[in-house]
Amino acid sequence: MKILGVDSSGLVASAAILSGDAIVAEFTVNNKQTHSQTLLPMIKEVVDYAGIPLEELDAIAVAAGPGSFTGLRIGSATVKGLGLVLDKPVIPVPTLEGLAYQLAEADGFICPVMDARRNQVYTGVYEMREGELVSVIDQCAMDIHDLLKELAKYSVKIHFLGDGVPVYEEIIREEIVNEYQFAPCHLSRQRAAAVAALGERYYHQGRIETAAEHRPVYLRKSQAEREREERLNAN
Repeated sequence: MKILGVDSSGLVASAAILSGDAIVAEFTVNNKQTHSQTLLPMIKEVVDYAGIPLEELDAIAVAAGPGSFTGLRIGSATVKGLGLVLDKPVIPVPTLEGLAYQLAEADGFICPVMDARRNQVYTGVYEMREGELVSVIDQCAMDIHDLLKELAKYSVKIHFLGDGVPVYEEIIREEIVNEYQFAPCHLSRQRAAAVAALGERYYHQGRIETAAEHRPVYLRKSQAEREREERLNAN
């Protein structure tokens, strides 16, 4: 099976090609360039280096959200365009599940955290059971303090990763009661390889949609929408 994986849900932009049981090409950058500048050239590079024409793909897997509103829109528009032109199905992989899958061999719980501003994080809690990623707490937007209180209910080790870790590391260290560990730098951010690999599993489970049907998952309103509502309420 051949799958193109794409992730532009956060600060990182990433594209990868899965062929059979191997990731044959991956391009990931975290250099603050806008995803509109980097994503399409990255896809072209991984396709060229993999030697697999886009027409030979079986599906396109995308980090479907939550995450950066701009990043998700860019990723969604890119995948929808490719899917429509190539007539390929889309595999929507929840962003936090894709992140968690990078630590698939970890013992205990896997807790990705993405910075959502104002002490809020996009998060979820996952565990590997018999080779399958299982959701303990579904992805959501949550106050970081509330997340740590929720984790305290479980007597298990917690593995943290994601761009929210450096933002809230001090709070985590001060308030967590569980045994915990932060993921190493090469596993701590979004990677399209994980999206493609998990996407292959979801494809066989029938978790696919047409390119026309695909919509990103935001979980909450954008900052612009929230600020507009605040102005209206103030008036």
